[in-house]
Amino acid sequence: MDPHLLRTSWAKVAQYGEQVPLYFYGHLFLSHPEVRSMFPPSMAAQRDRLVAALGAVVANVDNLDAAVPFLQGLGRDHRKFAVGPDHYPAVGASLLATLEQFLGPDWTPQAAESWTEAYGIVAQVMTDAAAEAAESTPAWWDAEIVAHEVLGGRRDIARVTIATRQPYPYAAGQSMTLETAVAPARWRFYTPANPPRADGLIELHIKLVGTVSWQLVNIMGVGDRLRLGPPVGHQLTLASTKPDSDLLLIAGSTGVAPLRALIEELGRNPEHGRRVTLYYGARIAGDLYDLPRLQQLAAHYPWLSVVPVVSDDHAWEGQRGLVGDAAAARGAWPGHEVFIVGSPGMCEHTATRLKETGVAPGAIHLEESQP
Repeated sequence: MDPHLLRTSWAKVAQYGEQVPLYFYGHLFLSHPEVRSMFPPSMAAQRDRLVAALGAVVANVDNLDAAVPFLQGLGRDHRKFAVGPDHYPAVGASLLATLEQFLGPDWTPQAAESWTEAYGIVAQVMTDAAAEAAESTPAWWDAEIVAHEVLGGRRDIARVTIATRQPYPYAAGQSMTLETAVAPARWRFYTPANPPRADGLIELHIKLVGTVSWQLVNIMGVGDRLRLGPPVGHQLTLASTKPDSDLLLIAGSTGVAPLRALIEELGRNPEHGRRVTLYYGARIAGDLYDLPRLQQLAAHYPWLSVVPVVSDDHAWEGQRGLVGDAAAARGAWPGHEVFIVGSPGMCEHTATRLKETGVAPGAIHLEESQP
């Protein structure tokens, strides 16, 4: 397998943008129509996930060990779609056909060999992870809404508390996919706002973006049923940090959920010895919906500081501006590891500003691109 060849050929293919996943799924559904039912009616989000997943693998092709946790998460997660080992050859054939289509004369025997080997590794890691997970966990977890509250200055955020029928094993900072009975086969990623609790309840902060979120905010309520996929991700967990590092947490809107979970997780260990600073940003003051809870935590934990920042509310008397700019104004944050959670634009701007102040790129933690 030639990592340089894989990277350069993928760069050429990626230039074709949306044409790539369109061709891939067209080839897959025409050659294996039986798999179409595994996918949602609208393929827009799924097309983006294909490109993100391939990009993540290619980015780590020099060190595939670094991609293993991501691929294992993919394999476990795909069990909820009833994906089995027999489906991987069909996907591999369509991937190779897609690469051949867009590479043209650059689709050489060497390129075909490298991509075939790379996909074989990916498929093996995913199938092994799925098989191991099947020995101890279900393909999905049935859940029920037990509390529902609409929040935010624009009434476009809901705090939804759910209970699962079986224990749901996750770490603070991990995400899950969620499917509603109203829109089957539409799975959306959310991240709990609390670490695992003894009563098993999970608190989610839902912002009205897309079909699933719209249902969760405006339509669904106590007693409605959900399905959860297995937990994924590790970049936003405490296990991804050095045990003695201080933490800078920067959240935009509902991005505060996983960061609050980390704070509560640290609060269970009074001897952790870290200093934690949370910058919590929103456009208007009314959208700082979780500020009362965070201020309670700051009053209880002397190692925690909470800095609310509002960008577009002239009546706000606190710190104003973009939350990333406010955090960057404090300098390079020596000795800190940084967690940034929010919209893609907010995360990109904040990471750029912090790097400009001298924060090392390796100290910055962002959500993985979700499959």
